[in-house]
Amino acid sequence: MTAVLQVEGLHKAFGGVQAVADVSFTVSAGEMLALIGPNGAGKSTCFNMLNGQLSPDLGIVRLEGRDIVGLRPRTIWRLGVGRTFQITATFASLGVRENVQMALYSHAGRLRSMLQRFGAAFRTEADALLSQVGMLDQAERTCGVLAYGDLKRVELAMALANQPRLLLMDEPTAGMAPKERVALMELTAGLARARGIAVLFTEHDMDVVFSQADRIIVLDRGQLIAGGTPDEIRNNAAVRTVYLGGTH
Repeated sequence: MTAVLQVEGLHKAFGGVQAVADVSFTVSAGEMLALIGPNGAGKSTCFNMLNGQLSPDLGIVRLEGRDIVGLRPRTIWRLGVGRTFQITATFASLGVRENVQMALYSHAGRLRSMLQRFGAAFRTEADALLSQVGMLDQAERTCGVLAYGDLKRVELAMALANQPRLLLMDEPTAGMAPKERVALMELTAGLARARGIAVLFTEHDMDVVFSQADRIIVLDRGQLIAGGTPDEIRNNAAVRTVYLGGTH
């Protein structure tokens, strides 16, 4: 498989605390890679270095062969890196379609020319994205009245607005009911494989991780301690001791 994301020797310290130390991995087109670890393991720090919110002290981050270290988050997004967050980042007062239209405006570099309401601009493209995530029938509703699981689907549609080659998902199922969690990640996996999108996600729900990830990498105290298939990680003694409690 073709590597979309290549991470080599990533380091980040805050004062005397080494948050991420010598982390290296790849994510291929159409692959679902889970990044797991206990609280404080360095997962969020790692994510924030990948999309430009933090600059690494050392290391290389390549997107389809291009070094993106030092680029601003907006630039990295326009290069094809989408991201969803643990807390949904939608505009509650805007309609479902309007939220997606805003993301499309941003990708086109046209936010400054945006009018009070979006009208027909990017309507067709927004509806196509909403159809993909099963939200087209709620396009006219405001995001403020949606159930949380539906908000997560709208956020996924927004993340797909820049036609991403890489999708970063930070705790994508946080706050969702168990059935909704599985449905959202099955939807994401289907879209990723159909469109060749590399997906890197963090997740605390181990049922979701082991059922949806093609590979899993494990961080502990800023260092990668294991990587492999779900079966390999499930049977890894170090992972069970450090993260899964030894009896999972």
